[in-house]
Amino acid sequence: MTAKNADPLLYVFFNEIGIINQLITTQLERSLPDGLRLSHFSVLSNFVRLGGTRTPAQLASAFQVTKGAMTNTLQKLEAKGLVRIKSNPDDGRGKLVSITEKGRRVRNKAVTALAPSFAEFEKAFAKRDVKEALPFLQEVRAYLDTARD
Repeated sequence: MTAKNADPLLYVFFNEIGIINQLITTQLERSLPDGLRLSHFSVLSNFVRLGGTRTPAQLASAFQVTKGAMTNTLQKLEAKGLVRIKSNPDDGRGKLVSITEKGRRVRNKAVTALAPSFAEFEKAFAKRDVKEALPFLQEVRAYLDTARD
């Protein structure tokens, strides 16, 4: 329980994360270059963070969206030359997706566009505090990732 209200601690914890997500999402969407949408940026960031090649079904699962929604996103990214979609040699009907160099550049341009906002954040919070919070947040993410359906 918190001093401000009678809500359970974990509710308050996840509510704060949700509010932070909403605030940064709005800020990010305003700074996305080249007609990029948040769903596009998220897929590109996933490839930059994890590397490799994945199937549309794997990406749909990772983002917890339908395969149809992911296929739509991937088609838009492919039309812009940001991802490459090719046939899966192990499954004639399947596809494999990877990021292109252009996709990596566009994603990095979007991150760079956030630099002014990040600079303001750095003025308000010590880098040490952010570094110390990161391992815990990564643990929470990993736990929730493995615990999902």
